[in-house]
Amino acid sequence: YSGDGTYYAPGLGSCGHDNKDTDMIAALNAPQMGSYPNPNNNPNCGKYAKVTGPKGTVRVKIVDTCPPCLSGSLDLSPAAFVKIANLAQGRVNIHWEWD
Repeated sequence: YSGDGTYYAPGLGSCGHDNKDTDMIAALNAPQMGSYPNPNNNPNCGKYAKVTGPKGTVRVKIVDTCPPCLSGSLDLSPAAFVKIANLAQGRVNIHWEWD
């Protein structure tokens, strides 16, 4: 998949877990995450993705949904984002695949 890589301040994610800035996690775009009566039971919760950006590659766990993100995009924790780009960039082109 290809899209935008951004970062956010994680907290209680749509998968039902509390997350920190230092966790290697991501929020999956809403179109790919899909809609479930109980979002905690979403089959994408807990899956891993290998994300490549301008600075490198990182493995992240899907723990949340990014409603404004377009299909192919991921919103990463700050700790994960700095593995693929500089925080000052804010938004970068990424490629990713399920791991």
